Amino acid sequence: MIFSAAEYSDRLRRVRDRMQTQGLSALLVADPANIYYLTGYNAWSFYTPQVLFVPREGEMIFFARQMDADGAFRTTWLPAENIYGYPERYIHRPYIHPFDWVMFKLRELGLTVPASEGHVGLEMDAHFFSPKAYRAIVNAVPEWSLVDCFELVNWVRVVKSSAEIQHMRQAGMVCSEAMNAAIDNVRVGMRQCDLAAKISAAQISGTPEFGGDYPAIVPMIPTGVEADTPHLTWNSKPFESGQAVVLELSGAFERYHTPLARTVSLGKPSAELDRVSKATDEALNAVIDVTQAGVPVNELARTWNWTLAKHGLEKPSRIGYSIGIGYPPDWGERTVSLRSEDETVLEENMTFHLIGGMWMDGFGYELSEPIRVTESGIEAFTSFPRHLICKEG
Repeated sequence: MIFSAAEYSDRLRRVRDRMQTQGLSALLVADPANIYYLTGYNAWSFYTPQVLFVPREGEMIFFARQMDADGAFRTTWLPAENIYGYPERYIHRPYIHPFDWVMFKLRELGLTVPASEGHVGLEMDAHFFSPKAYRAIVNAVPEWSLVDCFELVNWVRVVKSSAEIQHMRQAGMVCSEAMNAAIDNVRVGMRQCDLAAKISAAQISGTPEFGGDYPAIVPMIPTGVEADTPHLTWNSKPFESGQAVVLELSGAFERYHTPLARTVSLGKPSAELDRVSKATDEALNAVIDVTQAGVPVNELARTWNWTLAKHGLEKPSRIGYSIGIGYPPDWGERTVSLRSEDETVLEENMTFHLIGGMWMDGFGYELSEPIRVTESGIEAFTSFPRHLICKEG
């Protein structure tokens, strides 16, 4: 097991406490990050349907494709008798779905829940819970009262344990290796794909003490005029003198992620990039200065907005989000968003990716920081200077 039995027991207790509050008798968990959080199960099997049945009382049951269920004991702490594999004939069939079999098995085990005994929560917005999966559940167990659980397990994950924070620190060390590889190697004439290869190698190699995990998102390298658009990856074009290169990547250690962004100017930056970068740096540092336990999230957003406004700038998108366990296609937890509409109050050991991303007309600038909230401020998981990095063009 990655974590202690006591750690897993506490996680399940907190999930069940929240289930009680939300009036849930059972919960179906399809998000691979949440399955990992509760059981330790870790494999690239989430592209086929899999689900963890969590009753408010009793044993959890995990269902996966037969070939994956056979080896699930390699990573999860669940006893073998609590792991079931559905037959291969259910994979990628037009008129049947694996959850047809899963629901029949739950009925056979006597674990279906009448509506009179409470609601069954579903992860209605999870990446790997499809409309066809939902239809299979509705058809197979019509007696269930199905409701959206509203990211129940994700919200339990928001405040990290001491053991999780240590994993985040190790992910931060991997992130530093990857960002060093990016900054050291980016140069005029180098192909973008070759830089991506060096970043990926550093992400996987990790440090001499421990290796890295595969990140939930590949390196993003918006370059030159294309840097006015976020979330671009790479192509085979060479870097050119005068271009600004945005580097957004993450370190990952045993599925815990610490994303980081920096921008490199290959040659002297334009006057406008220089202006925007300095305003962004000031605004992000102002946010960091006010971040501590007890502060409402919207106060961070107000600080950011007011600081940018002094420079005649604005950013309509959020300035960060909660991070922790990540599986493709995302390293965010889909809970707390750092923006004016979010009224969450910060607590110690919440962890965030603070993002100063400015996507302008024909250029862009990103500066970000993975952090832990403390009683008196923040702990940064990396130590890179927070400013535009200039290299010879």
